[in-house]
This record gives sequence, structure tokens and C-alpha cells, in this order.
Amino acid sequence: MIKFLLWLILFILCWPLAILALLLYPLIWLVLLPFRILGIAVSGVLAVFKAIIMLPARILGG
Repeated sequence: MIKFLLWLILFILCWPLAILALLLYPLIWLVLLPFRILGIAVSGVLAVFKAIIMLPARILGG
């Protein structure tokens, strides 16, 4: 509800900026999407490396 009120105030006080933000948000989201996918992939690779490095300790330590 607070977000809606803030958007309403922004729309009343500065409607061109609000319309521009509403139109540009999907475009910015699409531009940033590959970086999110890359972040997920890098996180997965690092998790695999961590699992490989910690494997001897897990086997010996139980």
C-alpha cells in the first residue's frame, strides 16, 4: 500500500518521470537478465568447486 501511495505522489508531482520509469523498467529488467543468469551460473560453479574441495573432509569427518 505504501508503494502505491509513493507511486501516486510521484505520478501527481512528476508524471512524466513516473511514466518514463514505468516504460523503462521492463527494458532495464531485460538488459539485466543475462547478468542474473550469469550470476546463477557462477554461483553453481563455485558450489561445485566447494563440494569437490570439501569432499575429503566430509568423507573423513563423517
